[in-house]
Amino acid sequence: MGLSKPKQNIRAKTSPKPSGKAVKQAPKNRKKTHAEKKNGAGRTSDAPKAAKKQAGNIEELLALGKTAKFTWDMPPMLATLVDKPFNEPGWTYEIKWDGYRAMAFMNKGRVELKSRNNKSFNEKFYPITKACGEWGINAIIDGEIAVINDSGISHFGNLQNWRSEADGELFFYVFDVLWYDGRMLTEVPLEKRREILRAILPQKGIIRMSENFGESGAEFFEAARQMNLEGIIAKKTDSLYYPGIRTKEWLKIKANKRQEMVIGGYTVNDGTSKLFSSLLVGVFEGKELVYTGKVGTGFNDKTQKEMMQLFKPLVTDHPPFSELPDINKPSRFRPDPPNATAVFLKPQLVCEVSYTEMTGDGIMRHPSFEGMRTDKKAREVVREQASSSEKVVKTVQNLSEKKLIIPPVKGARKTLLNPTDKQQVRKIGGHELKFTNLSKLYWPREKVTKRDMLNYYYQVAPYILPYLKDRPQSLNRHPNGITGESFYQKDVTGKVPDWIDTYLYHSDTDLRDKHFLVVNNEASLMLMASLGCIEMNPWSSRKQSPDHPDWCVIDLDPDKNSFDQVIEAANVTKMILDDLGVKGYCKTSGSNGLHIYIPLGAKYTYEQSREFARVIATMVHREIPKFTSIERAVKNRNGKMYIDFLQNRAQATIACAYSLRPKPGATVSMPLHWEEVKKGLKMTDFTIFNALARISNEGDIFKPVLGKGIDLEKIVKKFHH
Repeated sequence: MGLSKPKQNIRAKTSPKPSGKAVKQAPKNRKKTHAEKKNGAGRTSDAPKAAKKQAGNIEELLALGKTAKFTWDMPPMLATLVDKPFNEPGWTYEIKWDGYRAMAFMNKGRVELKSRNNKSFNEKFYPITKACGEWGINAIIDGEIAVINDSGISHFGNLQNWRSEADGELFFYVFDVLWYDGRMLTEVPLEKRREILRAILPQKGIIRMSENFGESGAEFFEAARQMNLEGIIAKKTDSLYYPGIRTKEWLKIKANKRQEMVIGGYTVNDGTSKLFSSLLVGVFEGKELVYTGKVGTGFNDKTQKEMMQLFKPLVTDHPPFSELPDINKPSRFRPDPPNATAVFLKPQLVCEVSYTEMTGDGIMRHPSFEGMRTDKKAREVVREQASSSEKVVKTVQNLSEKKLIIPPVKGARKTLLNPTDKQQVRKIGGHELKFTNLSKLYWPREKVTKRDMLNYYYQVAPYILPYLKDRPQSLNRHPNGITGESFYQKDVTGKVPDWIDTYLYHSDTDLRDKHFLVVNNEASLMLMASLGCIEMNPWSSRKQSPDHPDWCVIDLDPDKNSFDQVIEAANVTKMILDDLGVKGYCKTSGSNGLHIYIPLGAKYTYEQSREFARVIATMVHREIPKFTSIERAVKNRNGKMYIDFLQNRAQATIACAYSLRPKPGATVSMPLHWEEVKKGLKMTDFTIFNALARISNEGDIFKPVLGKGIDLEKIVKKFHH
């Protein structure tokens, strides 16, 4: 049973390709009813009555909006900060997600994801852009982009450091729809807008509804505080939407004190080894930048290096603050000042700072850096003054904490590298690896890059590592892809980091000690791939038992044969193994033939494995002599398929299960169910484009190959009978 080949465009599976301001997506059929569009799937005319009723409801709700053309420019409505939660009928409450506010503009297959200050998020948060394109609706959606942990809690620092899907679970929490299919909805009451939004929301994926709770604001706030959420948002259920306006019909109540701050400089203490000791920050009051304090915690060495790159072009001799801060002022907490030197910056950069309280003279106590903010302009950063909540409202009912947040669903592993940077440094298993030339085409015809290959190996690592662990590797390096020069490298002495495991062997050829690279973890797998190793070629034995292989291999290697003949030979091999009571496991080679593995459990020598394979190969050849051969010399095979049993020797290598191959189509060596080994199977059924989806669906069906192995003594007795 072969798998159908998808469109050969791996970027469609990993990220949208930016094009100018917007991302192009395939146009969708817009002739469905509004109810049919719900969850991204059309309903047929046999839809249940409930769905038809809902369609009528949505049509009625949409009719409340005004007919209007689509616009690509609509700033978000903003909430007013208040000092404490309240209980008042007619209000509803949402989590204040600790992320980036974002507006999603989607029209006729184009997507533009914008920050609150009109910057494009298309490339930075490419999975969200891709998900919006796949949503396939014409709409303007308001929401928040956040990274959440395993408990479902968002954290701004994680989002600010997000570079690719391996950095965390990225979600787009949507809470409002402002325009939909030709209707402007800003003058429709909030509760009606949310009904429409819920009806058109995708059923699953990274676009989620930001749930609201029409219950006790005070209890909801307390639950949010205990769960270390940033705070809550209170909204009047009948509120209209005023783009770009800070309204008192939407209120924010912060559980922890946090504020955007403008960076006006930094300090360097005497004798410090750090790039800087603290940030000098402030807020604007009119045209003046008013100093609010020094921030000396919350950044590591890596963060400091990144920040210094931002600081360099902004260094100035003119202090930006309205009053020069006394950076060496003693305090009761630090009577001996640090003797710091200030470097001032043009006030253009914005960061987020948390603190315990603000003193009477406007200076933060115990401030901590949370992250840089690129979504806000420095001139917009003013001191947030919390209004008295009693003066603005009053509130609601009762909260069930278990409804607060939804943790991410564990699924397939995400990509390691983002789709734009040409080189990236990633930490894997405690080791920093630098990945370069990421946009280089490794499969030019298929437009598959080195980045795509590395992402594949990172995602397939949990499945491929059992077939690589503790096994010396023969490196087949293709630094310029499948059309460039390639070379084998066995000796890695002095050419790999010290943390890489190696296997020492003595070469009888040149009488030298050499070292094979041994893959033991994700980091060593990714290092190999980064060296241009498109395929993984391990020994059949582990370094703990180098003379005793874990499996025996029958390699069906066609010459002028059709692949259907290879399939026939594989099934004849299975028939013979079945007669002997031996289980064999088949996989595509990813190149031309099929491999049949027989588990040995490291109980026999390579010589015993090879002789057993010779017997099986001979029996298969006797069954189908017209198109098979067991002759080692190519000239003696007369174009027939070679049943190779000589792979079963010390230091011989063969592409392992789930390995990519440096062949056209970016094929993968894929384990098969025996019922799939039949006419119609093709090597190109399994490629970099669909392998991960198949593996996720089928699991590791090759796992028995690593089992306890066959009993050769019992099998030999069967031969005698």
